[in-house]
Amino acid sequence: MCLTLLGAQADGLAAPRKVGQPQIQVPGMIQGLLDEARYYYRKGMYAEAEPLLERSVDLSKKLFGPYHPDVATCLNELANLYRTQGRYSDAEPLFQQALIIRQHSYGADHAAVGESLNSLAVLYKTQAMYSKAEPLYKKALAIIEKALGPEHPHLSASLNNLANLYYAQGEYEKAEPLHRRSLGIREMALGPEHPRVATSLNNLANVYSTQGKYSKAEPLYKRALLIAEKNMGHEHPFVATSLNSLARLYFAQGKYDEAEPLLRQALSIREKTLGSEHPAVGRSLNSLAVVYFLQGRFLEAEPLVKRAKAIKARHALKNPTK
Repeated sequence: MCLTLLGAQADGLAAPRKVGQPQIQVPGMIQGLLDEARYYYRKGMYAEAEPLLERSVDLSKKLFGPYHPDVATCLNELANLYRTQGRYSDAEPLFQQALIIRQHSYGADHAAVGESLNSLAVLYKTQAMYSKAEPLYKKALAIIEKALGPEHPHLSASLNNLANLYYAQGEYEKAEPLHRRSLGIREMALGPEHPRVATSLNNLANVYSTQGKYSKAEPLYKRALLIAEKNMGHEHPFVATSLNSLARLYFAQGKYDEAEPLLRQALSIREKTLGSEHPAVGRSLNSLAVVYFLQGRFLEAEPLVKRAKAIKARHALKNPTK
């Protein structure tokens, strides 16, 4: 069985092995490739992980044929890596292939099908294609809850993803209970210092912060940051996400001097791990520029804005909206 590298998650954290799928022994060479790729991914070393995952797909096809469930798992992992890199047009056909293989192999109500639906929905949500993402999220949630039960860690991912979709559309009253349920499941099943607990804490804090509930959001952001640094080191992309979230909280309260160093640190991490052309780098540049503008540091802000706009334009050319 291929390992699950990224899972059906928006948070970019490594997921456990799929539950409910047939236990097939993978030849040692493929297993070794996947183990090594997972190591690099967790370090944010995506360029090193990519050729390993591509080779795992090729080998699994040669060994099992193009329509085997393990091929689908490897395709899904590679597609998730592409999504994390912002390569959406490369990721979509791989997600779709994996979904078709799993539906054919397991049937429409299997948990693995739910995870493939989640993965494809995350891709659409990342590109603000909310009308395409929502029905996939809801279908995935129903499938996974029926297949695995209401307290399973995989269900928490579906809850988290649907909540993030509602949050992105400003439907906070729908997002909050889903995030709270996801957090409760993860704390109980995985322990209070698991990386996915950090994801749930960060997402719930986002809901509170956006609603102006700063005193409820700040301790959640800080706890999420500590968990992320402990589990993934100080230079992982999720650490950058946590730093950026805490910076936004300070920014919303006019605490620009506290926000600035966090934004600078987040930008540095993203440039190092994601590359200088990644959309997340553009967002970091723009956030830091806004702080500079509000501090009256216009000469420092202007080149950041120009660079952010250039990144956005180049990315749009590579990933046209469908």
